[in-house]
Amino acid sequence: MPPVPLAAIGFVGRGLHRPECVLCGRDGTVFVSDWRGGVTALASHGSQHSILPREGPGGIQPNGIAIDRDGSFLLANLGEAGGVWRLQRDGTLEPFCLEVAGEPLPPCNFVLVDGDGGVWITVSTRLRPRALGYRPDASDGLIVRVDEDRARVVADGLGYTNEVQIDPRGEWLYVNETFGRRLSRFPLTVGGSLGERETVATFGAGTFPDGLTFDAEGGIWVTSIVSNRVIRISSDGEQSVLIEDADPLKLQEVEEAFLAGRLGRPHLDHSFGTRLKNISSLAFGGPDLRTAYLGCLLDDRIATFRSPVPGHPPAHWAWS
Repeated sequence: MPPVPLAAIGFVGRGLHRPECVLCGRDGTVFVSDWRGGVTALASHGSQHSILPREGPGGIQPNGIAIDRDGSFLLANLGEAGGVWRLQRDGTLEPFCLEVAGEPLPPCNFVLVDGDGGVWITVSTRLRPRALGYRPDASDGLIVRVDEDRARVVADGLGYTNEVQIDPRGEWLYVNETFGRRLSRFPLTVGGSLGERETVATFGAGTFPDGLTFDAEGGIWVTSIVSNRVIRISSDGEQSVLIEDADPLKLQEVEEAFLAGRLGRPHLDHSFGTRLKNISSLAFGGPDLRTAYLGCLLDDRIATFRSPVPGHPPAHWAWS
């Protein structure tokens, strides 16, 4: 599959607040996480509006977001209070899951609602500050599943758990381990439990896998923070870098810091690209599912490009 020229990348939205996670609605609306505590909706005709909490606790910093079956949003709170919160379309904010096994849920990275109504939550690290988990030997990430108001840890010991997705056939839960630099998967078993972990792909210098989604041909799309890479993994395991936008010398500095165990926030809070500013997620949208949108950490807009293959419809299209 040929690379996507940087000149072919456009942008939508304006004045966004750390739009790390991006979701596409069936009607063409693009939803992005809003660091002020909610979600911003970008309509297909160009208008946008934010859904922010009318009241409730402060310090809610949404990283991953999901659309639940009632149309509300679930917010993975990366703020110090942690947990996952529910935001209604009218701005009502309420807790969804704040603890597991009697312990407070730490800052959460991502949240996913599956086709059966189960909710998957990732915690990248239990360490404080979180930058202590930016290490090659990171192994304290976990995955939580919530169903019927019961939360339980279904996987532990992961290398900085990031986005999770269920494959189109509903057989596997895939997960990006950002600083473990691998894509892993777990077989789904009866009752929402997970089988033994398998490694699907490992990544080399400059790749730190974050976002994760599938296309209609069975390909897996992975976004890498820092290097602004979009990688497609074909059904036979071949990796193709479709987009890359990073200063090679700056990227080498980041790589050296990572290998030496010195990687910190300053390395992630600077943009090394000419057009992309630390992309973090990817979602397919549009009537033909060929328009790709890239969430990011450092821009106030969303990058977009036309994909050579359509994406797989997200689970929330069945109810939203």
